[in-house]
Amino acid sequence: MTDLDLTQLGREIRGFDSPETAILERVPNPHPDTLYLARFAVPEFTSLCPVTGQPDFAHLVIDYAPDQWLIESKSLKLYLGSFRNHGAFHEDCTVGIAKKIVEIAAPRWLRIGGYWYPRGGIPIDVFYQTGAAPEGLWVPDPGVAPYRGRG
Repeated sequence: MTDLDLTQLGREIRGFDSPETAILERVPNPHPDTLYLARFAVPEFTSLCPVTGQPDFAHLVIDYAPDQWLIESKSLKLYLGSFRNHGAFHEDCTVGIAKKIVEIAAPRWLRIGGYWYPRGGIPIDVFYQTGAAPEGLWVPDPGVAPYRGRG
């Protein structure tokens, strides 16, 4: 996939029925020689419980240090939206999203925090990263407070 292969940017796209059919696209990084961090904050991510079909909600924070490629943000929005009617456990969604980004963009480093809202009274937070952050990379705090309920 190259920058000429973009199929969604600048076009009307209605979305995708599932993550398996969604297309995550990349564009060339204009600064591949510079170590920096890009962050996607997704405060309204939704998926479905694979057992009950009930909706699950999460605040995702995706940090990555690009190498040759950037994730194209419209395609990411459509990819993440494809989970809305997709049944998967919290861990599967969070780690699967990270692995898909790594597959498409091959970043120097990636981490994802999935801060899931309680289901059955238990919040589940899922964290994944590809390894230690590169030396010299500024990695700010994700900025998501731990769940405190009504306390």
